[in-house]
Amino acid sequence: MEELLTYQSVEISFGESVVVQDIDLSLHPGEILGIVGESGSGKSTLLKAAMGLLGSGGAVTKGDIWFRGKNIPDLSERQLRKIRGTEIGMIFQDAGASLCPIRTIGEQIWESMSAHRKTSRAEAREKALDLFDKLNFKDGRRIWNSYPFQLSGGMNQRAGIAIAMLMEPAVLLADEPTSALDVIVQRQAVQEMLRLREIFGTAILLVTHDIGVVSAMADTVLVLKDGRMMEYGKAQQVLREPQSEYTRKLLAAVPRLRRN
Repeated sequence: MEELLTYQSVEISFGESVVVQDIDLSLHPGEILGIVGESGSGKSTLLKAAMGLLGSGGAVTKGDIWFRGKNIPDLSERQLRKIRGTEIGMIFQDAGASLCPIRTIGEQIWESMSAHRKTSRAEAREKALDLFDKLNFKDGRRIWNSYPFQLSGGMNQRAGIAIAMLMEPAVLLADEPTSALDVIVQRQAVQEMLRLREIFGTAILLVTHDIGVVSAMADTVLVLKDGRMMEYGKAQQVLREPQSEYTRKLLAAVPRLRRN
């Protein structure tokens, strides 16, 4: 099977400080790869590198990140803008914070879609409502017409996940997408992301500190500690028979969500 996104011996630095080193991973179509580890282990940094969003002080200082034949660190900002959103989507930890508080969800969806291709408001609305329906949102029209402050934090997060998929990117980068949610909404968000994979064949690179979310979603797991790979393999194997002492400690520390 083709590799959609591949990290080859990747090192990432901020100034003189190396924060991630010797990372090798591959993401295939439809695969969910969970990256777990404590805060500060470099998980989110790996995702930002794939979007070219490391900021002015950050850079990939060794290795390559390949996406469909293009090496992300070599691309210009203009080339990256063509990939972001359309081919690689991203969900942040707090989608509500990335939504504009004084514009409706519908206006923001239309604007987001229009930035990538010519589309009418009616077309954007139809596509969004269709996706909301497929994701079992109970009242898609109300969500379209609502301002973010009129929705719960959990609903904003679920809407953010849906918005990231409206351009049907091949890869979805999910940075702690459930960590701010209560258990019930967390389960809904997990089911929503699994449903997106089912509908679109989306590959998901999922960053989380929550082994429960990984055990409920991931096909493959990468365990990071201090920017280094501790373990990488099939999820069931890593979660049931961890080879590294660090992974064993992580597993012992948290409860798990079971797959339905």
